[in-house]
Formats: sequence, C-alpha cells, structure tokens
Amino acid sequence: MQKTKIGTFEAIMLIFTIVITHTISALPRIILSYQQSASILNLLYVGIIAIILSYFIYKLLKKFPGFDIIDISELAFGKIFKNIIGIIFIAYFIISSSMLLRNFCESLKILYYPMTNIIFIIGFFIISNSLANRLEFNATLKTNLIVFPIILFSMIFLFIANIDKFIPERIFPILGGGFYNTFVLGLTNLASFSGIAFIYFLPPFLKEPDKLKQISLISVGLTAIYLILSVATLLFMFSFFQNTNEIAPLYNVARYIEFGSFFERLDSLFLLIWILSFACYFSIVTKFAMHIFKKLTNIETKKPLIDIFGLLVFAISMYPKNSNTLQIFENKVFPTLAIGIIFILGITILIFAYLQKNRKEYNNNG
Repeated sequence: MQKTKIGTFEAIMLIFTIVITHTISALPRIILSYQQSASILNLLYVGIIAIILSYFIYKLLKKFPGFDIIDISELAFGKIFKNIIGIIFIAYFIISSSMLLRNFCESLKILYYPMTNIIFIIGFFIISNSLANRLEFNATLKTNLIVFPIILFSMIFLFIANIDKFIPERIFPILGGGFYNTFVLGLTNLASFSGIAFIYFLPPFLKEPDKLKQISLISVGLTAIYLILSVATLLFMFSFFQNTNEIAPLYNVARYIEFGSFFERLDSLFLLIWILSFACYFSIVTKFAMHIFKKLTNIETKKPLIDIFGLLVFAISMYPKNSNTLQIFENKVFPTLAIGIIFILGITILIFAYLQKNRKEYNNNG
C-alpha cells in the first residue's frame, strides 16, 4: 500500500464501505430496537454530529500533512505509544470484521444453506479474501468503485419499490421512547458511522490530499442518507422489526418486490450484490490491518501476513458458540469499541498532538 494513491471518489467509497456492510447484516434492526419510531429523527441528529466530528478530525489532521494517526502518535508521544495505538486499531479492525463475517455467514446459512456447516461458508470468504489480498490494493478499490454505487442505488430502489406498502404513521410518536432516549442514549448510534476510522489513515494515500475535507464530509453525509433510507424502509413496512431479532432485515424487504412473474425473486440478486460488497469490505479492512502491522514492524512485504491474518480472522469468527454471543457483540460491544476507539481515543490523540505542535511552534517563534 505504500505506493498506492487513492482518488477522491475511491476514498469516499472506501469510507462508505463500512456502513453498507453493517447495514446488510443487522444495523437497521439494532437502531430500530432501541429508537423505535424515533429512529429517523435520531439518525438525523446523530448524522449531524458525525459530520461535525469528521470535519473536526479533518481540521486536526490538516496540521500534519501526509501523516496518518500512527505517524502522529509517534511524532507526539514516541514509538512505544505508536505501537500501542497501532495494536489497538489492528485489534479493532480484525475483531469487528471477524464478528461481522460470522454474523453475515450465519444469515447466509439460514437463508440459503441450512445443511452446510458454517465452517465452509466462512472458509469461502477467508479463501477469497486471501486471494484478493495478493492483488494490488488498487484492484480492490476499483472493484469497490463498481460494487458500492450499485449498493447505494439498490437501497434507493428498495425504498421506492416498496413505497406503496409504507405506513407513514409508524413514525409517531416522533420522540419514540422520549427525549432522553432519542438524544442522549441515542448518541451510541455514532457507532453507525464507524467508517470515519478510515479517515485517520487516508492522508498518506490520497492523490489529492487537499480533498480530504470533501472526502470526509461527503462520505459521512452519504452514510447518513443510506442509514436513513434503510431504517425508514423497515420502519414504514414492518412494525415487528422494532421488537424482534429478525436476521438480515433488508433481505426481507427485497422479498416483497415484485414486477410481474419474471421478476418475482429479486432478493437473490440483492443477496449476490451484498455478498460482493461484503467481500470488498473484508478485503479492505484486512489490507488496512496488515498495513498498520507492516508499519509497526518495518517488514518489507505483507505477503507472509496474508494467511496469518486470514487464520486469525477465521479463529475469531468461530469463537461465538451461539447467536446470543453475536447479538451481545452487535448490541453492546461493537458500539462501545467504535465510539471509544474512533471518537474518543482517536480525537484525543489528535488534539494532544495538535496542541503539542502548536506549543513547539510558539516556542520556536518566540
């Protein structure tokens, strides 16, 4: 990845990758289960906060042109702290992607492969990911450019195609469980914007570093729109999604689309697109994790890491013994990790580094 340069649109799709994959799995259900009829209002509120935070991150990163958060950690606090931060981000990427892989594969097993052992379904993604990671990073990005605009269009299509089945009254009461639940407890939905994590690592790879502001704001804005569309579709169609652990909720929406006898089962097409999107997401996250490890250890090539990281993801994804463990991770652990690492730890590091650099510049000029 050292010589890879990422275009502006590629970077936007890169950040957008995370929310799409989480949305396919269980994110809309989780938001609805907590916010109920206030889900759309909550996402508007949280989306505005996420845009403000992404702009703040951009302003802090602007002080360190060409540096990512690992470089900034070393610059401000030394090599030991750099290694700690690097390990934290590697663990975050690997653990979150592993659990998401298990969740997605469980959905595939239930929907299409009930007689297949989950090991084989997960193994398919591990093997495809290992093959993809042997290609140049740009190959994954170019695939991303094809797949994710289709995903965005498919979400718009799901919304429009089912609009005749909507019951808009389900948006009431507008505050759902109340003001405190919507605007205070609802801040945990900032985890839905976990794609912001990639912003910390983009500066060294951008073809046009001065476009980081546009990349940050547009990608987070798209994330908010996509989330609102997906949650609104479920809210207006299925009241039972507010109180159920239904798997792959958007898949159920796709099954309701009918355009004559020839287009009765569009859900299979949507599932194929979602499988491709998950494969892209998995490849990108693993590449970033390996890039961080390579930076920490100064190894010359990432190739020895590909199979090691693949086996690590496989082992972690096989750890949950039942769906309850997955639900605990989705509902409790992941939001805590995402908010703690991306929005608290990451921003805190940038603030301290920013202040330290300003102090040094002031002392040098004084």
